[in-house]
Amino acid sequence: MTALAPHGSRLVRALAGALVAVLASGVAAQQPASDPQELARTLQRKYDGVRDFSAEFVHTYQGGVLRKTVKESGKLVVKKPGRMRWTYEKPEQKTFVSDGRKLYSYIPADRQVYVTSVPPDDQASTPALFLAGKGSLVRDFNVSAAAPPPEARPGDVALKLIPRTRERDYDSLVLVVNESSLQLQSLIAEDRQGGRSAFTFSNLRENVGVPDREFVFQIPRGADVITDTPRE
Repeated sequence: MTALAPHGSRLVRALAGALVAVLASGVAAQQPASDPQELARTLQRKYDGVRDFSAEFVHTYQGGVLRKTVKESGKLVVKKPGRMRWTYEKPEQKTFVSDGRKLYSYIPADRQVYVTSVPPDDQASTPALFLAGKGSLVRDFNVSAAAPPPEARPGDVALKLIPRTRERDYDSLVLVVNESSLQLQSLIAEDRQGGRSAFTFSNLRENVGVPDREFVFQIPRGADVITDTPRE
């Protein structure tokens, strides 16, 4: 994401990589290992077997001097390799789409579309690795056990993920999964300014045959286009 894009848009892009990996991990019930590294490897193996998935999400952000809390909700669809669509529905409409080559961010109220390129495999940073279907929780993060957050449910366990390459929009992630089913419950990002961004998920469905048309983004008429490279 370019520096011109709003912080919230950058954060969604940054978290998307990790989210796509761990959202796809709840394919089958399995007793996870207690070792954080082994749990991360188990999640990655499950992810490798998922072609596409859909989910509903609630995104809560708390930050700023006044610690203001913002709550949003919407739907997410993902299809390998490298395609995803985040559709924010409440309270404000927003759309984030990757077609495998380009990433599009659009907020109708702003009438602006931010367009960036998906980096090649050998240059992909943590935000893009998992959405491209080539990431590794163990390779791209330092993984350790974490205490489940206050909103966790009985039976949940948590992993703390610190990116091996420093990220602009978050310092660490906490991944919360159900210990018996391994289904993702939430993902929480924290930054050095004390901001906290939490995604919770429901109605996760895997390998449902998501159509390619879900990842075609048409530039709205009259919208300003801001790119990281000249328009093709």
